[in-house]
Amino acid sequence: MSTENPVEETFISHLIELRDRLVKASIGILIATAALMFWPGPAQIYDLIAQPMIAALPVGSKMIATGVIAPFLVPMKVTLLLGFVLSLPWVLYQMWAFVAPGLYTHEKRLVAPLVISSSLLFVGGVAFCYFLVFGRVFAFISEFSPTSIAVTPDIENYLDFVMSMCLAFGAAFEVPVVVVILVRMGIVSLAKLKEWRPYVIVGAFVIAAIVTPPDVVSQFSLAIPMWLLFEVGLLVSPLFVRMTRSPEEQV
Repeated sequence: MSTENPVEETFISHLIELRDRLVKASIGILIATAALMFWPGPAQIYDLIAQPMIAALPVGSKMIATGVIAPFLVPMKVTLLLGFVLSLPWVLYQMWAFVAPGLYTHEKRLVAPLVISSSLLFVGGVAFCYFLVFGRVFAFISEFSPTSIAVTPDIENYLDFVMSMCLAFGAAFEVPVVVVILVRMGIVSLAKLKEWRPYVIVGAFVIAAIVTPPDVVSQFSLAIPMWLLFEVGLLVSPLFVRMTRSPEEQV
């Protein structure tokens, strides 16, 4: 006769399931990274990431590497990061497959759209930063550079800057998801959020001033989308609440 506690058996089975999902997610990241290693390759990937900066530099200028192994490590870091971004749908699917069995039907209707929309919004924020913000920011900064200074950015510092900016814009684009969650969970009412609109606008500019370089272009480029996305969250949250009501709430 088995003497194991049913609760303990359930806990162990959940741990095993979590381990398997983490392994599968890690394998997906490794496969995506390995594919990028072969094509287009770490060097070409970093050249693409560096393109907005190179375009703002004087003709013929290049970036520099002050570390001995930086020309190898920095492109590898970029490749691994891009591999994670490309495999993000697979990683999120593993997360979803782990939690889905314990959710009610109406809760599944809540989680799945949030996972998909948050992923798309994050990628959209990163794309917005790369294609629309970087070029303007670097051009704006180069205009203020004295002619007596040779602008030769270090590749590691540039990567840190790019990652922090992309993370800031990706997180900022999650504002609609945050609004929907606050309204759906009953933490804050929709009417109260509308009353807070002036404070949200001021807060968006304060956050932009903190996380972006001290120039007007990048600050407005982050603050204005945050405000507009807040308005989008106010528009879609009532529809989302109606779609994800439980049977008890519909009575």
